[in-house]
Amino acid sequence: MAPAQAVRSLTVLYDAGCPLCVHIRHWLLAQRRLVPLALVPAASWEARRRFPRLDHASTLREITVIGDSGQVWTGSDAFIVCLWALAEHRPKANWLATPAGRPFARAAMYTASRWREAVRTEGHPEGAEGDPEGVEGPACDDHCAVPR
Repeated sequence: MAPAQAVRSLTVLYDAGCPLCVHIRHWLLAQRRLVPLALVPAASWEARRRFPRLDHASTLREITVIGDSGQVWTGSDAFIVCLWALAEHRPKANWLATPAGRPFARAAMYTASRWREAVRTEGHPEGAEGDPEGVEGPACDDHCAVPR
């Protein structure tokens, strides 16, 4: 087995048609990060350009995080990796990755998924479709700390 590559950056694919996902995107951007995060609308032109081999329809159904060396995490694992990238939440991520913490991560993802299904809007109001730059408007370049 080859040694695991260190993670130097992460790309989070989020559903721009989901108010909860958009809120979490802004929250992630406001946190102090130990690992750089790029947040890209799932199934957008930019996501397809960056990750042509991904099943982009599935990225709209389940949070997907991609590491700079090609690692892919989905669902509860993606949630844990997002927390792991944050200075204040890394200890919680380490615990959630244990057998004792896994049920809590799964429950959080299940709850978020059910809520998301109830509130998701059709289309992608934040530019997921037809945005050749993958940028969600002129006020934000994924480095902002304040929600628009």
